[in-house]
Amino acid sequence: MFNPTRDEARLFIIDTWRKRRAGELLMPLEDLTAQLIEKHPEYHAVFENPARYQDKDYAPEHGETNPFLHLMMHLSIEEQISIDQPHGVRAHFTRLTQHFSSEHDAQHRMMECLSEMIWQAQRHGTAPDPTIYLSCMENLN
Repeated sequence: MFNPTRDEARLFIIDTWRKRRAGELLMPLEDLTAQLIEKHPEYHAVFENPARYQDKDYAPEHGETNPFLHLMMHLSIEEQISIDQPHGVRAHFTRLTQHFSSEHDAQHRMMECLSEMIWQAQRHGTAPDPTIYLSCMENLN
C-alpha cells in the first residue's frame, strides 16, 4: 500500500505537474493526477511555485482550501471508484454523475462525504467508518 507523507504527496503533485508542462512521459498515476490538476486551473500557480507553497499550512477556519489535499482526495475517490471500495461507491458515483451532469462535480460532492467520514473518525478516535461515507452519499441530491 502506498502511504506517502504529507511532503511526499505534495512533491508527487508538484513534480507531476512539472512533467506535464514539460511534455515528459508520465506513469499512469501521474497522468491521472495531471488530468485532475488540469481541471483545477485555480491551483496551477500553487503547483508551479513549490518554493512558496510546498510547506504552506492551510487553515479551513480562515476559508483556505488546501489544493494538495483536494487533489489527493480526488485521487482517493478515483481509486475507490475503480475498485468499488467501499462496496457501492461506484453506484453512488454513477448516480451522482447523472444527477450533476459531471463526473468532476459528482466527485466534489463525494468529497464532502469523505471529509465527513474522516472528521467523524478523528472526532471519535476511531477508524473511518464506510457506512458514514455511503449514508452521506445516499442523501446527496
